[in-house]
Amino acid sequence: MKFSLIVCTYMRPKALTDLLESVKLQTLYPNQIVIVDGSRNDLTKEALSKKSYQNLEYYKVDDEDRGLTRQRNFGIGKLSENIEVVCFLDDDIILTETYFENLIATYSQYPNAGGVGGYITNEVNWRKLNEGEIPSYGEYEAEGWVRSIGSRNVIRKKLGLLSDKPPCIMPEFSNGFSIGFFPPIDKVYKVEHFMGGVSSFRKQVVDEIKFSTYFEGYGLYEDSDFCLRVSKKYDLYVNTGAKLAHFHEPSGRPNQFSYGKMVTRNGWYVWKVRHPKPSFKAKIKWNVIAVLLAIIRFTNVLRASDKKAAFTESTGRFYGLLTLIFNKPKVQY
Repeated sequence: MKFSLIVCTYMRPKALTDLLESVKLQTLYPNQIVIVDGSRNDLTKEALSKKSYQNLEYYKVDDEDRGLTRQRNFGIGKLSENIEVVCFLDDDIILTETYFENLIATYSQYPNAGGVGGYITNEVNWRKLNEGEIPSYGEYEAEGWVRSIGSRNVIRKKLGLLSDKPPCIMPEFSNGFSIGFFPPIDKVYKVEHFMGGVSSFRKQVVDEIKFSTYFEGYGLYEDSDFCLRVSKKYDLYVNTGAKLAHFHEPSGRPNQFSYGKMVTRNGWYVWKVRHPKPSFKAKIKWNVIAVLLAIIRFTNVLRASDKKAAFTESTGRFYGLLTLIFNKPKVQY
């Protein structure tokens, strides 16, 4: 299958070239690479000019097309006519050599697939269960493997606020399990959503459905919004054999207050995309979880190394909750 890679980047020349160097080593190489650069300087352009990457097209965009969702839609507009699948990667990713080979093979294995997500390997520590071992209260078990659920989820579990759905399936009160709760066993799982920075879709999908411009700038949860809308018409999968590493480059990110506000408001938005009319119980759960997570983030002020970031993010979360009382986003279903 002929496939393109779109990378939307902002002020990260070193991270981007590191990614492209890992693309060079792929056992299956993209037929087209589209770089959409929203940087406010020319450092990324200069870094790329010193390298040589086959099939690469570079585009610098201004304010009209700047921001993750706008840049993705711009990149879709530059796809070659014969492309069958388009892949999206964040610019702070490093691929294993067989990433594209395993990802694209999923479309042959599942001809009904409208999209396939990859699998991040460096964010969670999994281990195999020993024979006869029972996972502890703070662990999550899947197919003979276990991982820690983290202190936040331990508290949610004690309060009955933990999801009873599989990973990447949104419960009625939102706040489900992410890709990181799939074990590293090279298996394919059917899902409702996955991370946009490690995603791919058939070209017919992105021709029909566009990324929402509601998510301005950094665009937190824009991937969930897009996937949830796509999953209403197409089947989505995650292939845990399509492995990569995500390094969370700090440059190009919003300030912590804005991030905290986006966590709350954008989180509410994608919840309503999936569940436009949640039950009263689900509404209560969503709000309790939002307040709980904001409080937990605020307590990090006492023990986190970056106390200012913890304070400003928690303030942003609380502010976002307050704005939902008077100014709810208009959801584009």
